[in-house]
Amino acid sequence: MYKTFFRLFFKRLDPEQAHHMAFRWIRLAARVPVLRTFLAAALAPRYKELRTEALGLRMHGPFGLAAGFDKNAVGIDGMAMLGFDHVEIGTVTGEPQPGNPKQRLFRLVEDRALINRMGFNNDGSLRVAARLASRTPVFKPVVGVNIGKTKVVPEEEAVADYVKSAERLAPYADYLVVNVSSPNTPGLRNLQATEALRPLLSAVREAADRTVSARRVPLLVKIAPDLADEDVDAVADLAVELGLDGIIATNTTIAREGLGLKSDASLVKETGGLSGAPLKERSTEVLRRLYARVGDRITLVGVGGIENAEDAWQRILAGATLVQGYSAFIYEGPFWGRAIHKGLAARLATSPYATLADAVGADVRKTA
Repeated sequence: MYKTFFRLFFKRLDPEQAHHMAFRWIRLAARVPVLRTFLAAALAPRYKELRTEALGLRMHGPFGLAAGFDKNAVGIDGMAMLGFDHVEIGTVTGEPQPGNPKQRLFRLVEDRALINRMGFNNDGSLRVAARLASRTPVFKPVVGVNIGKTKVVPEEEAVADYVKSAERLAPYADYLVVNVSSPNTPGLRNLQATEALRPLLSAVREAADRTVSARRVPLLVKIAPDLADEDVDAVADLAVELGLDGIIATNTTIAREGLGLKSDASLVKETGGLSGAPLKERSTEVLRRLYARVGDRITLVGVGGIENAEDAWQRILAGATLVQGYSAFIYEGPFWGRAIHKGLAARLATSPYATLADAVGADVRKTA
């Protein structure tokens, strides 16, 4: 039913307009007590065998919503109602910013992909922190907070900008993510170089510890699929050295060649980060490389091209304790989370692994 609705209605709308409309409906549904209870029962069934512990946190399952969908923490309950076990909000910047000029979001329907050059459009860390502070949750998913650099802040002042966001948001975050991998903020990806990344992560870690003394706020870094293999290794080694809690692999790609894209060339050539199905192979390669390097010492989160339960299962076998999605939600609709959970439970039941944790990295360990 949803695919027909998408083809006849959403596909005809500007992608950003369609996003805002759909998200508004989700938020409205989550505010109606009887309706949200019914929808959660239908769309977010619980499977005991999928219960996951990661980052010192307990979750109903491993499947979460990647950053970018709920930039301003306005729809956490709605996304939990749809079956996401954790919801990563953001990317949030130190100061509010409108993002890049429109049109800045494009659907590559034939490729089941998106291209975005949103540019971290968000309300800024002060307003988002206030929103999180005043939140009275109906559902209680794990909430991650993804932070990035304000566009107008020069690279040499980036650390202070991230620290400002960390100080404001850490008290309300179940975990924090330092995003240095979006292609849509000039100079941001330069911060992935270890000589720049080390002081940045150290400063954010210190800010989180200073601001929140009653608990440790887990800290992760999100990296790009376009890193060279040796740079992936360098980030993995740095994460272990600094005692980082996790790595999210991967963000969107600026690559277009070699992905087998079928969509019209006028769409393919749009600048911005490509997400969705074409990212699947490289994202999995990066994940496998990270797990081979760090093993179980830190938590890996697999994201990029996850469309179905089989994709999620393969990421778990490649080393991911948690998996995330976003782009496929646009094409699959509200029953997507239900299908992922049902499929993961079925695969675990027919696998040689007693628990989901046993399956994490199993394919990599076989080839070690």
